[in-house]
Amino acid sequence: MEMKAVLAYSGGLDTSCCLKLLEDMGYEVISVCVDVGLPYEELKEVEEKAKSLGVLKHYTVDAKEEFVKDYIFRAIKANAMYEGYPLSTALARPLIAKKVVEIAKKEGAEAIAHGCTGKGNDQFRFETTIRILAPEIKIIAPIRDLNLTREEEIEYAKKKNIPIPKESKKYSIDENLWGRSIEGSDLEDPKNFPSEEVYAWTKNPVEDKEEEVVEIEFKEGVPIAINGEKLNPVELIRKANEIAGKHGVGRIDIIEDRIIGLKSREVYECPGAIMLLTAHKALEQLVLTREEIKFKEIVDNLYSELIYKGLWFDPLKEDLDAFIDKTQERVEGKVWLKLFGGSVRVVGRESRYSLYSKELVSFDEKTDQKEVAGMVKYHGIQAVLYRKVTK
Repeated sequence: MEMKAVLAYSGGLDTSCCLKLLEDMGYEVISVCVDVGLPYEELKEVEEKAKSLGVLKHYTVDAKEEFVKDYIFRAIKANAMYEGYPLSTALARPLIAKKVVEIAKKEGAEAIAHGCTGKGNDQFRFETTIRILAPEIKIIAPIRDLNLTREEEIEYAKKKNIPIPKESKKYSIDENLWGRSIEGSDLEDPKNFPSEEVYAWTKNPVEDKEEEVVEIEFKEGVPIAINGEKLNPVELIRKANEIAGKHGVGRIDIIEDRIIGLKSREVYECPGAIMLLTAHKALEQLVLTREEIKFKEIVDNLYSELIYKGLWFDPLKEDLDAFIDKTQERVEGKVWLKLFGGSVRVVGRESRYSLYSKELVSFDEKTDQKEVAGMVKYHGIQAVLYRKVTK
């Protein structure tokens, strides 16, 4: 009886080579494609390709709603950004790995395999999750373990009659509901401008002719409606991507610090994420105290680091969730944004939990301004004393 290996399968060159390499190692392969926002046609192509390559069994797991409710919404509540961009690929990896583990346990597999290389981040995200959830199952990373280059993969694919996808000669693209990442090819030279062909979700900002005001409604830190229309979680994220994308919002080109220390040039499209995170942060500014905001910025940064490094199931992340959830009890209300030419600006906000007092802050209202004089006198007193003793 042959051993069984469950492979996280995307249909690309790396995982297709992995499928045949696992067979070479004596495994029967069960492929798993986890749907976190891929087009239906692409999912069918992945399934058909896996079957044509001789898998024992193929699973397509619909995890879109779980991804939005349990991952994207948590990322919104934590204002999750890493070095200036919303986490999309990193956010989906723990869920994909979790679903692969579930299939592996169901099938009684001896091993779980992935197509990550030894230079990227995903090896950390997949393997950390697998080891936390299924420490008894062996992990195999054929591309990394055999130290294969892209050229060597292509040669192997030709020998095994594996169809070579066009993108293997151009860009490496990862896509889910929360964002789209593009890397490789001419983008590996940081001085090269990204061509319009790399973008799929966003219109060229210079072609935007008319600004648009969008209303986002939140409850307990989570978006529940756009322009007054209540939507289910998946449709809400798709709607956000559609609206922001047509104004060119969410194009990001950065030099990113990978987990292993390498710098990489990454291009992202995150239109809905940028719009919703901007609105969420604006609402927090209205309803949270100054000290809550200051401390939450520390928590948010740490939370984002944990996501990026694949530590979604780390106990610290659960501890931070408890604090974040408590702050979000009052993050309820509406935010109005103006979208135009690739930019998103907050133009209004309201909440029944607002800490803003027009009466106290207005220059037109009569209040006893003299009461603050004593406070002003002693503001910065230590700096005054420092100058005195060191003069």
